[in-house]
Amino acid sequence: MTLDPRTPVIVGVGQYNHRADSLDDALEPAALMERAVLNASADAGLDGPPTADSVRVVSIIGWRYRNAPRFLAERLGIDGAELAQTTNGGNSPQSLVNRTALDIGDGTIDVAVLAGAEAFRTFMRARKENVRLPWPKADDDDQPIRLGAELDMNHPVERDLGIVMPIQVYPMFETALRAAAGRTVEEHQAHLGRLWSDLSHVAAGNPDAWIRDPKSPEEITTVSSSNRMIGFPYPKLMNSNSDVDMGAALIMCSVEAARRMGIDESKWVFPHAGTDCHEHNFVSNRDTFARTPAIELGGRRALELADTSIDEVELIDLYSCFPAAVQLGAQSLGIDLTERQWSRTGGLPFCGGPWNNYPMHAIATMVGELREQEDARGLVWANGGYATKHSFGVYSATPPADGFRYQYPQDEIDALPKRDLASGADAVGSATIEAYSVMFSRSGSPETAYAACLRDDGRRAWGTSTDPQLAAALCEGEWVGTAVRLDADSTLTV
Repeated sequence: MTLDPRTPVIVGVGQYNHRADSLDDALEPAALMERAVLNASADAGLDGPPTADSVRVVSIIGWRYRNAPRFLAERLGIDGAELAQTTNGGNSPQSLVNRTALDIGDGTIDVAVLAGAEAFRTFMRARKENVRLPWPKADDDDQPIRLGAELDMNHPVERDLGIVMPIQVYPMFETALRAAAGRTVEEHQAHLGRLWSDLSHVAAGNPDAWIRDPKSPEEITTVSSSNRMIGFPYPKLMNSNSDVDMGAALIMCSVEAARRMGIDESKWVFPHAGTDCHEHNFVSNRDTFARTPAIELGGRRALELADTSIDEVELIDLYSCFPAAVQLGAQSLGIDLTERQWSRTGGLPFCGGPWNNYPMHAIATMVGELREQEDARGLVWANGGYATKHSFGVYSATPPADGFRYQYPQDEIDALPKRDLASGADAVGSATIEAYSVMFSRSGSPETAYAACLRDDGRRAWGTSTDPQLAAALCEGEWVGTAVRLDADSTLTV
């Protein structure tokens, strides 16, 4: 096959974990990224960092550099390159690959360094020890190019009620999925234990994973001092692990540049297709907690653009911040979680959950596997927010017949059904629980219950309770479908 010289290709991948003994030997995120890029350069067979015309960094949560790509470029000795940074969200690394593939294809850039890192383990250790970290920050007016647009994902009513964290919302998806599956609480916890035990065994075989000791299903589900309940029904081991210091990097370029740099074709892996999309912005307006239509449409479209189907894709990595995300992604894409391996890395709980940057680790791992399976195809699904923002990529070591293909099918998703939200005096009265979660204190006591409820007219309304007896009761048996009453301040009573 004669390749268009503008065809985008990944030629180098690198990952780097740093297990500092103390603050004295810790590394800042820019240093983690530097090491990941150097590993990617070595992987590509280069003597050092490439002469890149764009340095693109995934937004960092734990340390606000203001212009992280500038500090990375300086460490790598890359001068005069475009400096760009993504918006927030776990979809960002895959979205960045999609954007970079388009920019390479149209000649905007030729060689790009993509990187991301978090030193959140060190950041939290410094906070606990009341130590000010000596890491640099750029001036307020020193800003990189912003890639993508921020998406407001919290309805004002959600913010007023304090429903603003993934650890509060994903358990609601989980209870809705459990009810839809018709499992008891005990049956469903055992189901989750098996899923997450399998995930831990994938991490055990991944040299770049943060936690490599496999867990049994019982270890995953049993609540203990080291595995406390966070937000029912999720104990700690079912949550993303952000207590990591890790970075990852990709080197992307045109086929023409890869040949110019002398990079062996055995290193080349091609993005075949990509899509980006999002659900209705606010959870309050989603049609249901048990389906993710944007994943259905966006994932199907990415596969169609790559002229393949989910049954023909050999390698899969599903975003795995919480079990609900995996199940929603799998059912939307048509993947049987009991029959197929759905993670390449061990996911965010075990490989590591460096906030926005996990999918870059997934892509880097996927590239390595695809090099060994030349005719295979790989699918990466990346997710941000509350199963809100989605990015898909299809990859192969075999070049695409028609070049990289991309779509942003948001208009079709925006036209899908949504619910109105009733609040304040408008929400007072009877309703039915459709999804719920219970947040626990650090001492292990159920504290606050959150419930998404449906009124008879089909509108959604939020209910909350700080009654410890009700919060404890919600952790026993099935409450989806239970009739409740809501007051004007959203207080829920049974």
